[in-house]
Amino acid sequence: MILVLENEVDPESRYFVPEIRRHLEEAGARVRVYTYADSGGRPEALADADAVVLSGSTAGVYETASYPWMDELRALVPELVEKRVPTLGVCFGHQLVNDALGGTVEHRGLRKGIERVRLDDDPLFDGVGERVPMVHGDFVTELGDGMERIATADYYEYLGSRHRDAPLWTVQYHPEFTAALLPDIEDDFGWPTNDRDREFDDVSVERTFENFVRLAAE
Repeated sequence: MILVLENEVDPESRYFVPEIRRHLEEAGARVRVYTYADSGGRPEALADADAVVLSGSTAGVYETASYPWMDELRALVPELVEKRVPTLGVCFGHQLVNDALGGTVEHRGLRKGIERVRLDDDPLFDGVGERVPMVHGDFVTELGDGMERIATADYYEYLGSRHRDAPLWTVQYHPEFTAALLPDIEDDFGWPTNDRDREFDDVSVERTFENFVRLAAE
């Protein structure tokens, strides 16, 4: 079972995790969702989880005073590393993992559009193309302890990371962000009107989930 921790603080923006769930299930995984941003703590389902996905959020990791559950989530990260639970951090999850392991995150302003990225030869990226839709305002500026860079872009040095010893991966992009989500994202965040940023034919970020399901089962 893959446990997805829902970290979105705005209920009206909780359309990402249903897509995460859909892609994971289409890849053959059994999935449970725990709304961490509402409940915090230690999910009972964690004891039965074969893998964990940390979702995105419109909150920033530096907003702990407003969202105390972030410290509880930070405390889970070293445990997932120590127990070698396969884990994938997405967007806010990418930032939270690196922050929890001693890295740094900064707000630099909203970035949105389809970017050309450089992905390392990592099994998480099998079949993932170089055109990736991005929507985020926070950046990992220093990786956490034990984390290594596995993806980058001209505007973003640490676009993806992996733990050197544990089965832990993080990506700034949303693997669930296919053309199906564009109307919602455009309504909430805006989106460029040029053809380059609206053409999804060769966007294949959802393959990240297929690869993670395979890696989690190994």
